[in-house]
Amino acid sequence: MRRGRHQEPAGDRDSGLADETEGFLLAHAHHEQARREAQDLCARMPWLTTAQAEDLTGHYIRRRLDVTRDLLLTTAHRADQLRQEYEARYAGLRRALLKRHTAGICAVLVCAGGTSALAHLLTR
Repeated sequence: MRRGRHQEPAGDRDSGLADETEGFLLAHAHHEQARREAQDLCARMPWLTTAQAEDLTGHYIRRRLDVTRDLLLTTAHRADQLRQEYEARYAGLRRALLKRHTAGICAVLVCAGGTSALAHLLTR
């Protein structure tokens, strides 16, 4: 069966699914870690009622996940900035290298042409 124009190749689909699964597992791990931290905090405050402990746990988990999300977004934004900077620098270096190689080839061709012309004049 042939793939249509709008279908993703199997490798891209698998990679996307793997990335999505990894993201889900990472988010779940962060949530569980936040829940454990909140429970540890509540355990150190034995005077809290069950409702207060649940309320504190919920607030702690939300705040902790917000902080984690902000850190991850900041890191991803900085990684994107660095990628753009490196790509721009790489493109500039590639252009400079191409110019130098072009100049070198031109110099070799000029020298070869001059040598050929000189040899032709001397053999006359």
